[in-house]
Amino acid sequence: MIISSYADLLAATVVQPQPQRLLFMFAKAELSSGKTLAQKPVSENQHGGELRAVMCVDKLPAELSNFPGLVAESKHTGKTWDVVFITSMSGQEGLAPTSDAASRPLDMMVESLRNGNIGNYLAFNQAGELLQFS
Repeated sequence: MIISSYADLLAATVVQPQPQRLLFMFAKAELSSGKTLAQKPVSENQHGGELRAVMCVDKLPAELSNFPGLVAESKHTGKTWDVVFITSMSGQEGLAPTSDAASRPLDMMVESLRNGNIGNYLAFNQAGELLQFS
């Protein structure tokens, strides 16, 4: 199945052989270390800079209805973000993974972002547009 939207992602979770848990890492674009003040406007317009994880959460697909709902829920945290990275975990024996089981993979997502290894995740901006990084 080709995933080109958040709706496609939710639909894909339903057809998997085992129940899924979705993992979300919200990241903020920041000025890269070593940048000068003259370079700051470029980073603020999200053309350059670094991404830093600001929060992580795991959800069952049934807890999510659409991308605007995810964005609205994220605003209740008071944390701002520019990109959300998403992956999933498969359950076993017909049971979805627990939140406790998601803790370590979420930590690994943050570490992957720090190391610049984000190719295994879907990424969306706040408008719900699927992003590609080069």
